[in-house]
Amino acid sequence: MALLDVANLSFGFASVPLIQEVTFRLEAGDRIALVAPNGTGKTTLLRLLAGELSPDAGTVVRAKGSSLGYYRQSDDLGSGGTVREALRQGFAPLVALETELTEAEAAAASGEASAIERLSEVTDRYLHSGADQLDRRLETIATKLGFSPTGLERETGSLSGGERGRLSLGAVLAGEPDVLLLDEPTNHLDLDTIRWLESFLVGWRGAVLVVSHDRAFLDGVCPVTLELGRRSLRRYEASFTGYQTLRREELERERDAVADQAAEIARTEEFIRRNLAGQKTKQAQARRTRLEKLERLDRPEDVWGKAERVRFRFVDAPRSGDIVLSAEKLWADRGGRTLFDRFDLLVRRGDRIGIIGSNGCGKTTLLSLLAGRGAPQDRGSVRRGTNLVDGFFDQHLGSLDSTRTGVEEIRSVRADLNVDAAREYLARFRLVGDDPLRSVSSLSGGERTRVALAKLLLEPKNLLFLDEPTNHLDIPAAEILEEALVGFPGTVLFVSHDRRFLENVSTRIIAFGAAGLDTYEGSFGDYLAMLERRARVLGDAPVETGPTRADGAERHRERRAASRELERKHRRLRDLEADITLREAELATLRKELAEAPGDRWEALHELAERERSLGAELERRMTEWLMLSEELAAG
Repeated sequence: MALLDVANLSFGFASVPLIQEVTFRLEAGDRIALVAPNGTGKTTLLRLLAGELSPDAGTVVRAKGSSLGYYRQSDDLGSGGTVREALRQGFAPLVALETELTEAEAAAASGEASAIERLSEVTDRYLHSGADQLDRRLETIATKLGFSPTGLERETGSLSGGERGRLSLGAVLAGEPDVLLLDEPTNHLDLDTIRWLESFLVGWRGAVLVVSHDRAFLDGVCPVTLELGRRSLRRYEASFTGYQTLRREELERERDAVADQAAEIARTEEFIRRNLAGQKTKQAQARRTRLEKLERLDRPEDVWGKAERVRFRFVDAPRSGDIVLSAEKLWADRGGRTLFDRFDLLVRRGDRIGIIGSNGCGKTTLLSLLAGRGAPQDRGSVRRGTNLVDGFFDQHLGSLDSTRTGVEEIRSVRADLNVDAAREYLARFRLVGDDPLRSVSSLSGGERTRVALAKLLLEPKNLLFLDEPTNHLDIPAAEILEEALVGFPGTVLFVSHDRRFLENVSTRIIAFGAAGLDTYEGSFGDYLAMLERRARVLGDAPVETGPTRADGAERHRERRAASRELERKHRRLRDLEADITLREAELATLRKELAEAPGDRWEALHELAERERSLGAELERRMTEWLMLSEELAAG
């Protein structure tokens, strides 16, 4: 049975059509991605489905008795009440049952038979609905979304924008609606929370329609993809990655069909022109009749075509030295909490370092400190290499003046460009028509992000610090930025929660974890593979094979072999510990030599850096083997 039935839905602004004759259904168990470039009408369609807008034509019919939850990109929380109270609003039916039970208990104190009978009936409904587990369910969702038990008593007015977004999401999920509409639900989530949300939605009993620019999230949640265009809504029985392939193949077939028909029409018209007044007049007339009745094929709509023409190309910059940054004993404290302490890092030319971790752990603080933008109370030293020209992309877009136009922003860094040249430049970033002449404050999040990137790319840089650069970028723009960064000859340090972006761009990872900061020599994909190997070791248990018929001698040999193997492992563990101690001391000495080496001896520095890289990688391998062996012995 359809939980939501949409038929011939159309909507536009000021007589300009935005959505035309959209038809589809949502059924229980559906998990569907709604994809299209920014500005195509995805959020408008969700608002039509939620009843916040009235369509110009068509219908949206929800199944009788079904509920609908809508998570919006924009913050829709009120300013009053605590986090707990806001989440309880999502459990409204259960909260109402709590109130009803309290009232029934008070009435039953009279001893009247009818009141006692009502209390019994309300108690049954209370227990059957799971209302007795309300607090536990509320605290589970709050914890997964990054709110501590004490944080539940915070006033919502004191929350940051990201915290308010997560709280809004929690309130929507708490109600477990039959139809769930999610508009960019991962925007304020860290990697662990995104993974939790994926598994949570995969088990959703109702229907889910998701708008997101997070490709890995769409692949993990939605086995069906809807593509929203100006003239059509296409359905693909595939996740986002599969959809991309199917879409290209379908477009190619449709373009070939249009071209074949056009060629056939041209041949027919030529035959009619040559034979209408000749011996084959009747044939020509018959062909003209058929041609008049022919249904002409429209050129297929390529909804991503314009978005895919965005180009991020870095201006050529001078070559930096091989050693870009040398950081020692970095320390930062915020709100009385130490974010990191005595952190060392050597950044080499060509590194693309991804910084990952939970919300509030200190990723942006670390990036800012490395960029020379730390707070006065931060400690440690960051030595810069030679010939560096760096740029910083702020996720809050602080580099933009909201009162300026896009053209004025561009000319603030390139005064030699006139208005027409600045507009032409911004057109490469899909800011066309009058968009470059609008104030920054009136642009969408994606448009502002593209202006900030356009501004950053105008000047030659060989060192980039990027804080959540894909926030508000649609999928093609994120993919094009990936491609540009992979081909960038300089050095990049970036913070991101976008797993696909991290996997495609990173060559090294700095991860915030429970034990502090961990540096991994390898891409994000390599880092995840290492975590999986570690998890398998922790999760491995001896396999129970049941009783055997081996005699005493066989069992004795088995015990001796097991004992020898155990002794071998303990001996290897001791050797590893000694080796690790020596290599850590050698690495510390090398890093000290690097820090104290004269700045003009770059050949010697390069040699030291290569030795440091090799030794660090070898130490990482030893540490991984030691960890796996230690856990194996502890489990055995």
